[in-house]
Amino acid sequence: MSTTGPAVLPISSAQSVESQPPAATPAVLSFLSHLNDSVRNGLSQRRPWAELADRSAFSKPESFSDALVRVRKNYSYFRVNYLSVIGLILAFSLLSHPFSLLLLLGLLSSWIFLFLFRPADKPLVVFGRSFSDRETLGILIVFSVFVVFLTSVGSLLISALMVGVGLVCAHGAFRAPEDLFLDEQEQVSTGFLSYLGGAASNAAASAAPVVAARV
Repeated sequence: MSTTGPAVLPISSAQSVESQPPAATPAVLSFLSHLNDSVRNGLSQRRPWAELADRSAFSKPESFSDALVRVRKNYSYFRVNYLSVIGLILAFSLLSHPFSLLLLLGLLSSWIFLFLFRPADKPLVVFGRSFSDRETLGILIVFSVFVVFLTSVGSLLISALMVGVGLVCAHGAFRAPEDLFLDEQEQVSTGFLSYLGGAASNAAASAAPVVAARV
């Protein structure tokens, strides 16, 4: 007489899958990496500072048109050095005014973390109220106008830029460019807007997918 064991009931081993929060997007790190690469690439193209400050190359321009020609040629050659000088003047102005620096950093952080790199599937929630992307964009625009035009940030940036551009123009007008050698192709491709546009496009390439997801 054969004995049969107790029937074994099938047990499902499937486990409930809980929705996990989306991993932190690497868009910010990618943006910072692109920005760092752009800055390093730009600084690698700077001319020797000793050549910029060569006292033997300074002379009075013969006319206003001659001064303009000198400024254009010197800018084409010392472009990165000039932009570095303007950047240092801006940095010094902001560091000497901590309140304006904090306001500007707060404005930039708001744009970066509340709009550009905030996950598209997560609305902004403040005090229990949810804000859509359009509402968030409108608030950020109003905040930007307030910071730039209704505080000391705007006047500080404009005054620092004017000082920097004035120094650059004065140096370019009195520095004789006869000893500078620059290829014609390099002169065409080293405009102010092309340089900043290239750096900005490379740095913002990582933000494009995040912004496109909101459209």
